[in-house]
Amino acid sequence: MSAMSSEILINVRPNQTRVAYVENGTLVDLKLERQTQPTLVGSIFLGKVSRVLPGMQAAFVDIGLDRAAFLYVGDVIDDEIDLSQGEIFEGEKEKKDENEVGIENFVEGNSLEQKNNIQDLLQTGQILLVQVAKDPLGTKGARITTHISLPGRNIVYMPKLKHVGISRKIENEEERERLKEIVENFIEEYGGAIVRTAGEGATDQDIMADFVYLNKVWKEIEKNYSKRKTPGMIYSEVDVELRALRDMLNAKVEKITVDDPEVHKKITQFIAQYIPKYKKKIELYEGHQPLFDCYDIDIEISRSLDRKIWLKSGGYIVIDEAEALVVVDVNTGRYVGKKDLEDTILKTNLEAVKEIAHQLRIRNCGGIVILDLIDMERETSREKVLNLLTEELSKDRAPTVIISMSELGLVEMTRKRIRPSLTSMLCEPCSYCEGKGYTKKKNTVASEIFRSLEREGMNFVGKGNLLVHCHSDVADWIYGEDGETLEYVEKRIKRNVVFKVEPHFHIEEFEIQTIRS
Repeated sequence: MSAMSSEILINVRPNQTRVAYVENGTLVDLKLERQTQPTLVGSIFLGKVSRVLPGMQAAFVDIGLDRAAFLYVGDVIDDEIDLSQGEIFEGEKEKKDENEVGIENFVEGNSLEQKNNIQDLLQTGQILLVQVAKDPLGTKGARITTHISLPGRNIVYMPKLKHVGISRKIENEEERERLKEIVENFIEEYGGAIVRTAGEGATDQDIMADFVYLNKVWKEIEKNYSKRKTPGMIYSEVDVELRALRDMLNAKVEKITVDDPEVHKKITQFIAQYIPKYKKKIELYEGHQPLFDCYDIDIEISRSLDRKIWLKSGGYIVIDEAEALVVVDVNTGRYVGKKDLEDTILKTNLEAVKEIAHQLRIRNCGGIVILDLIDMERETSREKVLNLLTEELSKDRAPTVIISMSELGLVEMTRKRIRPSLTSMLCEPCSYCEGKGYTKKKNTVASEIFRSLEREGMNFVGKGNLLVHCHSDVADWIYGEDGETLEYVEKRIKRNVVFKVEPHFHIEEFEIQTIRS
């Protein structure tokens, strides 16, 4: 089997920057950032505690944004706890990924959370140095932490802790031990660190360079923190294209193509300084055809905004997103199979889980994910599907945890999301149905009008007829299909009813008033 050919494409426009990671011509990861909506994840703020909530073991913190940020007790460092004496944690038990902001999950036993109450750690008006772990989403403010972590190429630097973490994706025990020994040499002078997946094979000099650079950044942050008097930003993460290269660039990548001369120059300087061995892989794209069109990236993005995704076999999946829940339904569709029903179902489910893992990455879905697979009779079939799902999810940079598969074929899993999903970034709720995804039928609205006429018809002042303002489709339905009901209502309320079409009314909207005689 030939090795995967990977490329990173960077499309830059004045209003937004998009970074695509392509494997064998297929989009497998996408980062998008708009100038008007930059991500705050990784940025560091001076915050002021505005409210402590003992009942929730959390606090609201003013960081200078429109909405107060949310700080959970497990994300608060108690300066009185001496972490330097703790057991060095190598990462076997960790459930999250080293790319995330925040380091609470790498501390053995999560001792901070167990020992303290929020009211013992924080008080209203207290000033804190905090880092954004999750962007504001919907009506929620940003999620923040006091566990400051600064990502480098090979390590995530933790200036406030003295712990070593090794990415769980580095599986070779000798390599893990070698990296642990290297990092331990720098702990006393600089602080703790997690070795990232990209740090596998890194030399002493590579890791030292990260420590020195990130320590300089930290010193600058401390300086700005001491100067600032009001809540607000102290340090912002690097631009999306540099973040993407820091996180995505590896030995598999054969080419980095960027379509903007200024960004090309910036990227070349960045790589020359931090990852010089990849410098020759950078190319400036100067073709007339848009860069993403050369790889059909925009077609793939459009497909990932659809609710229904067709599979090659003729089956399909339906993806419904709520704020913190994603439900995926699998159907055989046009696929009828060749052998028997169980074989048809198994093949559909196997194809579906590959597409589901792919869509979760592209869409950046997060929270609880429920997969409604087609029910399988055989235990061996279920195992095959679950094994393939686990294998496909292992390629995901975001941490995922599969909880179980029920006898009904329901798979419960979680996927960590720090940034908003692709749908929430590129779409907005339908102004017509207000995000429900459906509207009432014409006959349902007509029935509501009749009930309102019966309920309120007797109460209108005067003896005049009644005028109903409504949508044209509803009026047409009543005159065409519900004339008998209209006559019945008119007799009951002893008034005539006249309908007036309002072109700008929502189909569910109507208004009743008296016509003065």
